[in-house]
Amino acid sequence: MAASFPDPTRACVAATLICCFAAGAAAAAAPSLPNTTKDPIDLVAASSDFDYKQNRLHFQQVRITQGPMQVEAREASATGLNFENTEWTFTGDVRVTVPDGKLTASSAVVTFRDKEIATAVIRGSPAEFEQKLKDSAQVARGRAKTIEYDVKGGTVKLTDAAWLTDGDNVIQGDTLIYDVGRQRVAANPGSTVPGGVHITINPKAQDKADDKGKGKPPAPKPDVPQ
Repeated sequence: MAASFPDPTRACVAATLICCFAAGAAAAAAPSLPNTTKDPIDLVAASSDFDYKQNRLHFQQVRITQGPMQVEAREASATGLNFENTEWTFTGDVRVTVPDGKLTASSAVVTFRDKEIATAVIRGSPAEFEQKLKDSAQVARGRAKTIEYDVKGGTVKLTDAAWLTDGDNVIQGDTLIYDVGRQRVAANPGSTVPGGVHITINPKAQDKADDKGKGKPPAPKPDVPQ
C-alpha cells in the first residue's frame, strides 16, 4: 500500500536515522541517503577505554564522521575499531547528520560493513528527523519510536506511531517505509485493519502549489490504500 503525494517538484530523498529522517509530502520528509563511499572514517572523543580482553571499546562524548554522514552522542561502545564488521551502540543525545538534514534520538545502533556505514537503528520517545526540502525553504519533519535507516538498501522505515509532514500535509501509520529509488512511501504494508493509515492534505497549501504549477502537467492524486 503506497502513497504518492501532490506537487512532485517538492520531492526530497530521506532519512534517517535517521534520522531520519526528504514525490510529495511524506516522500519529501524522508532523510536524504548518501551514496556508498570510501571516504575515511574520523573518530573524535573526549575519552576512551579499551578492554582488550573482552575486545570492547567505550568512548565519552564521541563523534564519528564519514563523508557527508556524522554520528555523535554522549557515549558509544563497540566490538572493534577496524570498522570491517562492527556494531556501535550510541546513547545520550544521539544526533545523526545526513545531507540537508539530521536525526535525533536517545539511542542508536550503527552497523559498519566493509568500512562503510551500512545501517542505523535509531530509537527514542520519539526518534525525530528534519530535512530541508529540495527547491523550497520548507523543512520536512518526521517522528516514530524506531527509525531503521538502511543506507545500502536505500530505505527508511519508521515504526510505532510513525508520522511524516512537509509542513503542510501529513501521513500517519504504525509503519511507514520510504523507498528512496522509487520515491514512494508504503504505509502499513500488508495490513487489513481499517483506519490504520491517516492522510491529511491541506487544501490551501495545494491551491498555492497549483498556482505555481500552472501550465505544467497535473500533479498525481494521493493513492490512498483501500
